Amino acid sequence: MTASRNTATYTIAPERMPMLEESRMTPAQKKAAADITAGPRGEVKGPFVALLRSPEFMNRVQKVGEYIRFVCPLDKRINEFAAIIAARHWGQQFEWWAHYRQALEHGLDPKIADAVAEGRRPDRMAEDEAITYDLLTEVLVTKGASDTTYARAVKQFGEEGVIDLLGVAGYYALLAMVMNVARTAVPEGKTLPLPPLPLRAHPQ
Repeated sequence: MTASRNTATYTIAPERMPMLEESRMTPAQKKAAADITAGPRGEVKGPFVALLRSPEFMNRVQKVGEYIRFVCPLDKRINEFAAIIAARHWGQQFEWWAHYRQALEHGLDPKIADAVAEGRRPDRMAEDEAITYDLLTEVLVTKGASDTTYARAVKQFGEEGVIDLLGVAGYYALLAMVMNVARTAVPEGKTLPLPPLPLRAHPQ
Protein backbone atom coordinates (compact mmCIF):
# COMPACT_ATOMS: atom_id res chain seq x y z
CA MET A 1 0.00 0.00 0.00
CA THR A 2 1.08 3.56 -0.69
CA ALA A 3 -0.57 6.46 1.08
CA SER A 4 -0.88 10.22 0.91
CA ARG A 5 -2.83 12.69 3.00
CA ASN A 6 -6.22 11.86 1.47
CA THR A 7 -5.85 8.66 -0.54
CA ALA A 8 -4.64 5.11 -0.19
CA THR A 9 -4.00 2.78 -3.10
CA TYR A 10 -3.52 -0.97 -3.03
CA THR A 11 -2.06 -3.68 -5.17
CA ILE A 12 -4.95 -6.11 -5.64
CA ALA A 13 -4.31 -9.80 -6.11
CA PRO A 14 -6.50 -11.51 -8.73
CA GLU A 15 -9.61 -13.39 -7.68
CA ARG A 16 -8.97 -17.03 -6.94
CA MET A 17 -12.56 -18.15 -7.43
CA PRO A 18 -14.31 -16.10 -10.12
CA MET A 19 -17.77 -16.99 -11.40
CA LEU A 20 -17.85 -20.41 -13.02
CA GLU A 21 -18.86 -20.65 -16.64
CA GLU A 22 -22.08 -22.62 -16.93
CA SER A 23 -20.36 -25.11 -19.22
CA ARG A 24 -17.96 -25.96 -16.38
CA MET A 25 -20.64 -26.42 -13.73
CA THR A 26 -21.71 -29.81 -12.44
CA PRO A 27 -25.44 -30.58 -12.41
CA ALA A 28 -25.48 -29.87 -8.66
CA GLN A 29 -23.82 -26.48 -9.21
CA LYS A 30 -26.27 -25.57 -11.95
CA LYS A 31 -29.21 -26.44 -9.70
CA ALA A 32 -27.75 -24.50 -6.75
CA ALA A 33 -27.16 -21.47 -8.97
CA ALA A 34 -30.69 -21.69 -10.36
CA ASP A 35 -32.18 -22.00 -6.87
CA ILE A 36 -30.39 -18.95 -5.52
CA THR A 37 -31.28 -16.94 -8.65
CA ALA A 38 -34.95 -17.83 -8.21
CA GLY A 39 -34.91 -16.68 -4.58
CA PRO A 40 -34.90 -13.18 -3.08
CA ARG A 41 -31.22 -12.63 -3.97
CA GLY A 42 -31.96 -12.82 -7.69
CA GLU A 43 -28.45 -13.83 -8.76
CA VAL A 44 -25.26 -15.57 -7.70
CA LYS A 45 -22.92 -12.85 -6.47
CA GLY A 46 -20.50 -11.90 -3.72
CA PRO A 47 -19.60 -14.83 -1.46
CA PHE A 48 -21.88 -17.22 -3.31
CA VAL A 49 -19.63 -17.10 -6.36
CA ALA A 50 -16.95 -18.89 -4.33
CA LEU A 51 -19.40 -20.98 -2.31
CA LEU A 52 -20.80 -22.43 -5.53
CA ARG A 53 -17.71 -24.70 -5.57
CA SER A 54 -19.50 -26.64 -2.81
CA PRO A 55 -23.13 -26.45 -3.93
CA GLU A 56 -24.73 -28.33 -1.05
CA PHE A 57 -22.86 -26.22 1.49
CA MET A 58 -23.88 -23.08 -0.44
CA ASN A 59 -27.53 -24.15 -0.33
CA ARG A 60 -27.43 -24.51 3.42
CA VAL A 61 -25.47 -21.31 4.02
CA GLN A 62 -27.73 -19.21 1.83
CA LYS A 63 -30.77 -20.45 3.77
CA VAL A 64 -29.20 -19.03 6.92
CA GLY A 65 -28.56 -15.83 5.00
CA GLU A 66 -32.18 -15.64 3.89
CA TYR A 67 -33.25 -15.76 7.53
CA ILE A 68 -30.75 -13.10 8.56
CA ARG A 69 -31.52 -10.73 5.70
CA PHE A 70 -35.24 -11.23 5.14
CA VAL A 71 -36.80 -12.85 8.23
CA CYS A 72 -34.76 -11.97 11.34
CA PRO A 73 -36.85 -9.75 13.67
CA LEU A 74 -33.91 -7.55 14.71
CA ASP A 75 -34.25 -3.93 13.64
CA LYS A 76 -32.61 -3.66 10.20
CA ARG A 77 -30.41 -0.83 11.49
CA ILE A 78 -29.02 -3.15 14.18
CA ASN A 79 -28.80 -6.11 11.80
CA GLU A 80 -26.71 -4.13 9.32
CA PHE A 81 -24.64 -2.61 12.13
CA ALA A 82 -23.74 -6.13 13.22
CA ALA A 83 -22.81 -6.95 9.62
CA ILE A 84 -20.35 -4.07 9.30
CA ILE A 85 -18.82 -4.79 12.70
CA ALA A 86 -18.03 -8.30 11.44
CA ALA A 87 -16.83 -6.95 8.08
CA ARG A 88 -14.44 -4.54 9.81
CA HIS A 89 -13.11 -7.25 12.10
CA TRP A 90 -12.24 -9.42 9.10
CA GLY A 91 -11.17 -6.54 6.85
CA GLN A 92 -13.65 -7.74 4.23
CA GLN A 93 -13.97 -5.20 1.41
CA PHE A 94 -16.96 -6.61 -0.50
CA GLU A 95 -18.92 -7.18 2.70
CA TRP A 96 -18.22 -3.65 3.91
CA TRP A 97 -19.07 -2.18 0.50
CA ALA A 98 -22.44 -3.95 0.47
CA HIS A 99 -23.51 -3.48 4.08
CA TYR A 100 -22.22 0.02 4.78
CA ARG A 101 -24.74 1.31 2.24
CA GLN A 102 -27.52 -0.82 3.65
CA ALA A 103 -26.75 0.23 7.23
CA LEU A 104 -27.10 3.89 6.27
CA GLU A 105 -30.27 3.21 4.29
CA HIS A 106 -31.80 1.66 7.42
CA GLY A 107 -30.96 4.63 9.62
CA LEU A 108 -27.47 4.09 11.04
CA ASP A 109 -25.65 7.41 11.45
CA PRO A 110 -22.78 7.62 8.93
CA LYS A 111 -20.51 8.90 11.72
CA ILE A 112 -21.05 5.62 13.57
CA ALA A 113 -20.26 3.51 10.53
CA ASP A 114 -17.20 5.63 9.71
CA ALA A 115 -15.86 5.22 13.25
CA VAL A 116 -16.14 1.44 12.88
CA ALA A 117 -14.23 1.69 9.59
CA GLU A 118 -11.47 3.56 11.43
CA GLY A 119 -11.28 0.86 14.09
CA ARG A 120 -12.58 2.92 17.00
CA ARG A 121 -15.65 2.85 19.22
CA PRO A 122 -18.24 5.30 17.84
CA ASP A 123 -19.39 8.29 19.86
CA ARG A 124 -23.02 9.10 20.61
CA MET A 125 -24.58 5.77 19.82
CA ALA A 126 -28.16 4.96 20.74
CA GLU A 127 -28.48 2.46 23.60
CA ASP A 128 -29.24 -0.49 21.34
CA GLU A 129 -26.33 0.46 19.07
CA ALA A 130 -23.89 0.73 21.98
CA ILE A 131 -24.97 -2.64 23.36
CA THR A 132 -24.63 -4.23 19.91
CA TYR A 133 -21.18 -2.76 19.42
CA ASP A 134 -19.94 -3.74 22.87
CA LEU A 135 -21.30 -7.29 22.72
CA LEU A 136 -20.03 -8.15 19.25
CA THR A 137 -16.69 -6.42 19.64
CA GLU A 138 -16.10 -8.21 22.93
CA VAL A 139 -17.04 -11.56 21.41
CA LEU A 140 -14.89 -11.04 18.32
CA VAL A 141 -11.87 -9.92 20.33
CA THR A 142 -12.08 -12.07 23.47
CA LYS A 143 -14.08 -15.03 22.07
CA GLY A 144 -16.71 -14.60 24.78
CA ALA A 145 -18.79 -12.07 26.72
CA SER A 146 -18.53 -10.88 30.30
CA ASP A 147 -21.51 -11.19 32.62
CA THR A 148 -22.06 -7.43 32.49
CA THR A 149 -22.04 -7.25 28.71
CA TYR A 150 -24.25 -10.32 28.41
CA ALA A 151 -26.78 -9.00 30.94
CA ARG A 152 -27.05 -5.67 29.12
CA ALA A 153 -27.60 -7.44 25.81
CA VAL A 154 -30.29 -9.74 27.20
CA LYS A 155 -32.07 -6.81 28.84
CA GLN A 156 -32.09 -4.93 25.54
CA PHE A 157 -32.77 -7.73 23.03
CA GLY A 158 -33.89 -10.78 25.02
CA GLU A 159 -32.22 -14.16 24.70
CA GLU A 160 -33.63 -14.66 21.20
CA GLY A 161 -32.25 -11.32 20.08
CA VAL A 162 -28.82 -12.07 21.51
CA ILE A 163 -28.71 -15.35 19.59
CA ASP A 164 -29.80 -13.55 16.43
CA LEU A 165 -27.11 -10.89 16.91
CA LEU A 166 -24.45 -13.54 17.34
CA GLY A 167 -25.87 -15.33 14.33
CA VAL A 168 -25.63 -12.22 12.17
CA ALA A 169 -22.01 -11.59 13.17
CA GLY A 170 -21.12 -15.27 12.81
CA TYR A 171 -22.75 -15.55 9.40
CA TYR A 172 -20.88 -12.55 8.06
CA ALA A 173 -17.66 -13.80 9.66
CA LEU A 174 -18.08 -17.04 7.70
CA LEU A 175 -18.69 -15.15 4.45
CA ALA A 176 -15.74 -12.86 5.19
CA MET A 177 -13.39 -15.82 5.59
CA VAL A 178 -14.62 -17.30 2.31
CA MET A 179 -14.24 -14.02 0.44
CA ASN A 180 -10.86 -13.18 1.95
CA VAL A 181 -9.49 -16.54 0.81
CA ALA A 182 -11.25 -16.38 -2.57
CA ARG A 183 -10.16 -12.74 -3.00
CA THR A 184 -13.68 -11.71 -3.94
CA ALA A 185 -13.52 -8.34 -5.66
CA VAL A 186 -15.75 -5.34 -5.05
CA PRO A 187 -17.77 -4.45 -8.16
CA GLU A 188 -15.65 -3.18 -11.04
CA GLY A 189 -14.74 0.46 -10.75
CA LYS A 190 -15.55 0.72 -7.04
CA THR A 191 -12.86 2.01 -4.70
CA LEU A 192 -11.88 -0.27 -1.84
CA PRO A 193 -13.82 1.16 1.10
CA LEU A 194 -11.87 -0.15 4.10
CA PRO A 195 -8.43 1.12 5.11
CA PRO A 196 -5.99 -1.32 6.69
CA LEU A 197 -5.72 -1.34 10.47
CA PRO A 198 -4.06 0.04 12.44
CA LEU A 199 -4.20 3.31 10.50
CA ARG A 200 -0.64 4.43 9.84
CA ALA A 201 -1.01 6.65 6.79
CA HIS A 202 1.00 9.88 7.09
CA PRO A 203 1.20 12.93 4.82
CA GLN A 204 4.07 12.77 2.36
